[in-house]
This record gives sequence, structure tokens and C-alpha cells, in this order.
Amino acid sequence: MSISLSSLILLPIWINMAQIQQGGPDEKEKTTALKDLLSRIDLDELMKKDEPPLDFPDTLEGFEYAFNEKGQLRHIKTGEPFVFNYREDLHRWNQKRYEALGEIITKYVYELLEKDCNLKKISIPVDATESEPKSFIFMSEDALTNPQKLMVLIHGSGVVRAGQWARRLIINEDLDSGTQIPFIKRAVAEGYGVIVLNPNENYIEVEKPKIRVQSSSDSSDEPAEKRERKDKVSKETKKRRDFYEKYRNPQREKEMMQLYIRENGSPEEHAVYVWDHFIAQAAAENVFFVAHSYGGLAFVELMIQREADVKNKVTAVALTDSVHNVWHQEAGKTIREWMRENCCNWVSSSEPLDTSVESMLPDCPRVSADTDCFVILKKNSMHRPSRANFLEELPVYFQILYRSLRSQDQLPEAGCDAPLAPHQARRAVRGASATGEATLAHAPAPAPAPSSLLVSSSGLPAPH
Repeated sequence: MSISLSSLILLPIWINMAQIQQGGPDEKEKTTALKDLLSRIDLDELMKKDEPPLDFPDTLEGFEYAFNEKGQLRHIKTGEPFVFNYREDLHRWNQKRYEALGEIITKYVYELLEKDCNLKKISIPVDATESEPKSFIFMSEDALTNPQKLMVLIHGSGVVRAGQWARRLIINEDLDSGTQIPFIKRAVAEGYGVIVLNPNENYIEVEKPKIRVQSSSDSSDEPAEKRERKDKVSKETKKRRDFYEKYRNPQREKEMMQLYIRENGSPEEHAVYVWDHFIAQAAAENVFFVAHSYGGLAFVELMIQREADVKNKVTAVALTDSVHNVWHQEAGKTIREWMRENCCNWVSSSEPLDTSVESMLPDCPRVSADTDCFVILKKNSMHRPSRANFLEELPVYFQILYRSLRSQDQLPEAGCDAPLAPHQARRAVRGASATGEATLAHAPAPAPAPSSLLVSSSGLPAPH
């Protein structure tokens, strides 16, 4: 039906071309212009004329959706999950609808960070003027004052914003799968200060101002006859342009321009800015990073630019499906050595949890994020296994690295044997857990230590 409507739209042009092809030079010139016009008309763009208006609700209630008690997005009336193909054969319109819903969910997650997680929204740049573009991050009340430990969360690239891992998982599965909220609540319960970065909020969009072209008739130096010819050509050009624009952009979508946020124009810049103005100023003796996908690359870039400070303050880095590359990012030997001892990258794999996964890069160890969710990973093309199992692995990983590092620094710790490398400590924890022994809980934690991050006698504590 759409194609037939498009053909009807083009029919007058084709008839006009057939009529004027029989004329003289002037008519042939018009034919050439019409051919040029037809060559620039994209059929897909032309079919936008048949779309419903791109006018979507600005609330979840307007979409007739709500999150239930399990954190699942469901239709208010039918109880069904979100349906992408709301209108058949209108993929572009359906995508715009999905994006509009995604923007609402982003704001909803922001509200949860403040209300449910008790985080504060902090505007950046910290010295921004009233008129300049701004972004923001979220912090717990004690993020800068907690003397012992601070956790920093960095999400990946794309449409996700602070507090999210994956928008698709939020919409199609639940809030726990797609947001950082379980990590934040767990960290707060374990006594951490928390900082949530917002590395994709790099600019604001404003409507592009329309450029007013000065009429040639304003030029008094030209003869009147020449000005008339110019005006005639200008009017004809404008008429052709408006004719094409009518079909290229039937929804009259606004043309937007981007105004970048000072010192936060990219995820890498953002990570360095938050480090300089917040993390580096924090009182915590031990800083722990959790970085997903492109967030891992942003952390490596941070380390390249602030190597000495990061080494002095960061105790451990937990990565999930990180896309960093120490060769392309030109990370030096000392950085690669530090990453081998202080970082671990949980990656999507069919291997059992914590199985070593071969890597071509000489940096941090790569281990499997478990096989249980591998089918879900393939189905959704997402990173869910890394996050789902990693939440359980987090307390063990941070504790064993902390213990290992303090042992290697020759700090006394009751009940601590010879210094352990991170991978050795991990195996020791796993072995003891399998026999039902209380592992790190047996050894009194040094002060100041993340004493609440202990493994129970039954292994890992259940997620909140």
C-alpha cells in the first residue's frame, strides 16, 4: 500500500517529464532538473509521508506501561511485555517510539538513584556558568568522606546513561538486569561510598538556528535587470528545494545541533574530569572500579593520563566485557603490569565461572562469566552473563585483591599466610568455599579494611 501511494505521488512528475521531453532546449533543461530531483528522492524517505505523526507520550503512564513489583515493564491493561512492532511495516516509526520510551526510562532510573539508592545528583562542570551546557553524576552522601572504601561505576557506550547497564534489558527483562541499582545497593550495604559516572552525557542538543539568506535585491550596485534574473533563479531554486523537502522530511523533524559540555565531551574526558574533581579528593584509602564494556577503555585512558595517582589510590578494578586495548591505547609496560595484578575482566563465555579465558593482550586476566546465561546472551546479543554472575563475584574479588595487596605491602594481618597473587587467592577462596569452610572471615580484617566484604561459610552471599 505504501509503495502504491508513493507511485501516485511521483506520477505527476513522470507525466510532466514525458510532456516536456518533446520540447526545445528550455524544456530539456527542465527535464534534466526533474531527473536530478528524482535521483535525490529516496523511496524510504518518501514513504515517511504515510507515517503517523512522531508525537509520543512523555510519561510511562502515557505509554500505558509501568514497572511491576519485580521490576518488569508491563502494559497497564494487558500485563504483556513491551511490544516493539506496535505498527506493522512502520519500522522507523516503531524505532522512534522505542527511543521516546527509552528517554522516559532514563529519567525514571535517575529518580530511582535519588529516591531508592539515596544518591545525590551533582552538576558538572563544578564551576559551570548558568548559561553553559552541563552534565551530572550521582554520589552517595559519604562518597567523599568515607575513610575506608569507595566504589566507582562506569557503564558502556551508546544510549545508556548514569545508573544503566543496558536499556534493552531494562525494557525487555527487568530493572535488576539492566541497571546498576543492585550493585549500588549492595555496595552501600557493604559500607562503600559510591560514585556513578555518566560518561555518555557529553553534549546537549538545541534546535539549529535557521540561516537567513540576504536577498540579492538588497545589492544596490547591480543593475535592476540582473537583480531580477537572480531573484527569479533564487525563487525557482527555493521552490525545487521545498518540493524535495516536502517528501524528504514530511514529519518536519527539527534540525538539531550539539553543544558539547566543557571538559566532558567524551567518555574518556568525563572519566578524567570526575577523577580530578571528585575521586582524587575522596578520603577513601581504597577505591574500587566497576567498569563495563567501553567503561573499561575509559578507565585505561584515565590510568594512562593519571598513572601515579591511580596506582596510589585504586585497590582493584573489576571489568565486564571490557573493550579496552592496551596496544591501541598505547598503555606503557608499568600500566600493563599493574593491570595484571589489580584488574580482572569477566567476559561472556560458555566456560564455567572463573575459568581462565585466553587473551591476545598482555594486560589483566580474563575469566569466564559463567555458562548458565549463555543462551540468554546469544538470544539478546547482550552482556548479561558478565553482570549477573559478576555481582556475586564482586565481594570475593575485591576482598582477595585487598588481602593480596596488603600482604605484598608487608602490612601485618593476623592469620595471613605468604603473599598470594590474585589468581591464587581466588582459587583458595573457591576451594575453601567448596568444603564449607569460612574463608576470609576467619582472618581478622586489618584496619582500615573492607571488613564487611567477607565470604560466608556457604560461599558467596545472595544478592539483594
